Amino acid sequence: MDGTSASPQRMNAQQRAAHIREVVLAEGVRLRRQHPWLLHQDALGAGILAFALVGMIGSAALYIMGYMAWWACLLLNAFFASLTHELEHDLIHSMYFRKQRLAHNLMMGLVWLARPSTINPWIRRHLHLNHHKVSGTEADMEERAITNGEPWGIPRLLMVGDNMMSALIRLLRAKTWRHRFSILKRVLLVYAPLALLHWGAWYVFLGFHAANGIASLLGAPIEWSAGTLQMMQVIDIAAVVIIGPNVLRTFCLHFVSSNMHYYGDVELGNVIQQTQVLSPWWMWPLQAFCFNFGSTHGIHHFVVKEPFYIRQLTARVAHEVMAEMGVRFNDFGTFARANRLEPLARAQGGKSPG
Repeated sequence: MDGTSASPQRMNAQQRAAHIREVVLAEGVRLRRQHPWLLHQDALGAGILAFALVGMIGSAALYIMGYMAWWACLLLNAFFASLTHELEHDLIHSMYFRKQRLAHNLMMGLVWLARPSTINPWIRRHLHLNHHKVSGTEADMEERAITNGEPWGIPRLLMVGDNMMSALIRLLRAKTWRHRFSILKRVLLVYAPLALLHWGAWYVFLGFHAANGIASLLGAPIEWSAGTLQMMQVIDIAAVVIIGPNVLRTFCLHFVSSNMHYYGDVELGNVIQQTQVLSPWWMWPLQAFCFNFGSTHGIHHFVVKEPFYIRQLTARVAHEVMAEMGVRFNDFGTFARANRLEPLARAQGGKSPG
């Protein structure tokens, strides 16, 4: 079935999703025939990881030696870290070194080290595979954790870029002590040890400089101990080379991802309803630090086993067939609807489309 003969009006949601999958997979096959180097998937994954890690270490070294401005290092490392997020996502779906467990797990460990703000990737694998099964429902813990389905306001703004703040707000909202203990236990389990160190250092960085700023305004500078100042020297460098880049990357990714996925009135298993393509020009500063996630992640819901760089290459063809089959594009109303497909009153009055 080609794009000209497929009539969306005569197809149900499963048939439309299958047609999208068929067209996108065919484009991936065509690209690999045209560019045989794309067939070397393991080598490409390892090469991209090496490029990202060398980039992060190189820009950190240039900053520490005084050859690069702090903001340039922070922005560059946020971009390089976004590559490692895409690699982790591909690794979760076993796209690199599937039969070579040592190499596979080494890559998993390295992408985690590049993004210490995140949960343990081996634990995330279970959450993410569950996301594909139950996307858009209350059981989708991965997307719910990054604020998908939350109404927009101060709490969501605080939660979207800060994993620990998200956990704290959920803890405060819990109605029973048993539920609070369950949340706390889960947070300690999934974020240990790297994310606990990362976010702890971030709060120390913010608290130290906030205290100095307030003290300076009051004309009563704080006399910190030599040990504290020495520790803060290390944390200040870490804030530029690894902590700050991941805070920026986390905000961009979670903002884009939580708003391109729908929640609440999605029919279970209906891939047409699960995501939109979110690619307005004004979101490019955000997309730059999550590797064009809003534009290309929806393709992944239809074609799960294509690596992220192939999605970038097939995006034009994929977007054409996705639009033809009824996938939404740049549905900004989702910001006001807390990511529902339809306004609440209409969703209660009838079945949502798709």
